[in-house]
Amino acid sequence: MRIDGRMADEMREVTITTDFTKMAAGCALIRSGGTLVLCTASWQAGVPPFLKGKGQGWITAEYSMLPGSTPSRKPRDGIKKDGRSVEIQRLIGRSVRACCDLTRMGENTITLDCDVLQADGGTRTAAITGAFTALCLAVDRLMAKGVLKDSPIVSQLAAVSCGMVDGCALLDICYEEDSAADVDMNAVIVRDNDGVMRFSQVQSSGEEATFSREELSGLLNLAEKGVAELMEEQLRVLGDARRVIGMKPRLVLASSNFGKLREMKLLLGDAFDVVSMKELGIDADVEETGETFEENALIKARALCEMSGLAAVADDSGLEVDALGGRPGVHSARYSGVHGDDEANNRLLLKELDGAGDRSARYVCAMALVRPGRESVVVRGTCEGEILTEYRGTGGFGYDPLFFSNDLGMTFAQADLADKNRISHRAKAIDALKRAVSDV
Repeated sequence: MRIDGRMADEMREVTITTDFTKMAAGCALIRSGGTLVLCTASWQAGVPPFLKGKGQGWITAEYSMLPGSTPSRKPRDGIKKDGRSVEIQRLIGRSVRACCDLTRMGENTITLDCDVLQADGGTRTAAITGAFTALCLAVDRLMAKGVLKDSPIVSQLAAVSCGMVDGCALLDICYEEDSAADVDMNAVIVRDNDGVMRFSQVQSSGEEATFSREELSGLLNLAEKGVAELMEEQLRVLGDARRVIGMKPRLVLASSNFGKLREMKLLLGDAFDVVSMKELGIDADVEETGETFEENALIKARALCEMSGLAAVADDSGLEVDALGGRPGVHSARYSGVHGDDEANNRLLLKELDGAGDRSARYVCAMALVRPGRESVVVRGTCEGEILTEYRGTGGFGYDPLFFSNDLGMTFAQADLADKNRISHRAKAIDALKRAVSDV
């Protein structure tokens, strides 16, 4: 039996009080036994100089023990913090950033302030657990206000201390146990949406003795047990705000076409929360000034990413004819001079190919994915075929009555819509984009 009557693998009583103070974007007062830490999360626009223009945000932390937090008064930190406080606040910052995707914050900064009101062991781990709770509350409110467009919180985070005292592995050690510990450990653990736990930080040292691999494994097992309990308490007090943990990143589609939106949701829904421009209140017509399909797709995706602050995907497509040096290319929709005049475009195409021996051609779709703070992804899908000398079929649009698909053995205008979509240039581009995203 331990000093306070607990079993070796038993946590101290933990309570987390949300919104203990009202001014910060998020606040959590965490009590772990006799340890009491006030954690607040504050937002400000902009990022430190080393991140400006990189399209990502920043999360940092400050830690201090207030003068009355220990039996003998602790001097208040001045301009220069003591070394222990600096080391702990760096640990808190690293730990929280490890469970976040800073590219989903925009150029915003969140500062986590952890002030120890009373110290009875495990102040740094309590600060991490409380700071994460405060961060979730802040992100939920900032998203509701439109300050943040997306949640940067990829996985859940909590931390706990363990130790070897008189040869026995103990979970969540108090100050007296910590003072007598032969081995001391602080474990920071993240948990993803599938419930898989991973260690983010492990600080372990033999204070008075060495320790075996078996003893280390025992401490790590205790840490996982304790963190699992802390995480359940976090979720309980967060209530609806827990939704910000592990949210899929939002992806806006540069199109108002419902069919395209439905298709993208079906094909990319596992990786992204796909939304339309209309859902975000964006009504913009970006001028396509590129000389290639890839350039135009990038122009549109970059513009939409900048307007929305979210990941954006755009495409550009058309017909390339080898005998015409790749024309009509990016001018496919306005080949005859009038945008969308399919009949005039087809007549001009037949005229320019009159007498041509090589009538090989392809439909092309270039698709670009632009995400804040990340490299752009551009892919291409093609459907090979040839241009006939006369119309076949009454379906489709554009050049479909003249385009004979090698895959289908008929024109796109003759093909069933499902068959056409299965082998189309757009379908192949989306498939290439899915592979590219899974590799990034």
